[in-house]
Amino acid sequence: MGSLHYRLATAARVAWFTGQSLAANRLARALGAEGGAPKRAAAAQAAIDAALKRGMTALFARDLEHIEAGLYPMPEDLRPRPLAAVRGAVRFFEDLPRTTRRRREGRHADLPKAALDGRYPRYYLQNFHYQTDGWLSERSARLYDHQVEVLFTGCAAAMRRQALPLIRRLLRGRDLRRARLADVACGTGAFLAQVKATWPQLAVTGIDLSPAYLAASRRQLARFGRCTLAQAKAEALPFADGSFDVVTCVYLMHELPPAIRAQVAAELARIIRPGGGLVLLDALQMGDEAAFDPLLENFPRSFHEPYFTSYARTDLAALFGAVGLDRSASVPAFLSKALLFERR
Repeated sequence: MGSLHYRLATAARVAWFTGQSLAANRLARALGAEGGAPKRAAAAQAAIDAALKRGMTALFARDLEHIEAGLYPMPEDLRPRPLAAVRGAVRFFEDLPRTTRRRREGRHADLPKAALDGRYPRYYLQNFHYQTDGWLSERSARLYDHQVEVLFTGCAAAMRRQALPLIRRLLRGRDLRRARLADVACGTGAFLAQVKATWPQLAVTGIDLSPAYLAASRRQLARFGRCTLAQAKAEALPFADGSFDVVTCVYLMHELPPAIRAQVAAELARIIRPGGGLVLLDALQMGDEAAFDPLLENFPRSFHEPYFTSYARTDLAALFGAVGLDRSASVPAFLSKALLFERR
């Protein structure tokens, strides 16, 4: 019954978000913005489409395998919530003309004036993906998870879940009543909610720079105990050395300039206890899956991602190795990958 429910729910989810993705692309073109992928030769496009299908199929097969093995529970996002789904779609399409206008005009600094008061680093003050208000409003926080699922045609939550088995490896043999996990750049708290659903006893701390996104995390985590939140830059974390057994970081590294990326790597390593580790989930990089390299090359052009190209060519093993973290696992997750780095 669990397997059938999973297959039906994921099929419906992919169809729902794929339909919105196609409709959004058509609407964007009608409003004068360039479409997503560039035109390619038929054979090249067919190869990419086949690789996407294989990758998506493998992702969901692995996800179901993990659920059936008891590595994490059946995800809440696969439970029917039709009213919430419709509300999310309505908000997404209501906002789409704004994001389309920014893409058409090449604008990526259209932010609330209240945000421009010196509290935030310059690299942070941008409309990444041309999203409304950047990271700096309640409206942005309400839209974010839905926007990401449209971008990844219903696969984003399943990709994030591929980090959970690596967390389990780090927690093996530890007393969960004493272990501590920090999620750096926790965003809306969607990933932390998956962590808490899997390990209710685990004490977790979510860190983010956006008050609006922290407020969303607070709502997301309200039903769980042993959750704390902190506002901070990832390159200046307000914790003592060795404060956490596990540190997680989801979709942050590709949105950082190279110099800041190195600072963040050092901070993540600093707050990990000896014997602990970092679980990093982020986008694929060049060469990880040759069929997807054209997509990675085009991604920064189709969406405002100014630091993605440098990320896609960064040697992550060397970056984290330089601060005392050794890579011990790399797991494909469709258009993302989950990496485990253990502290020496």
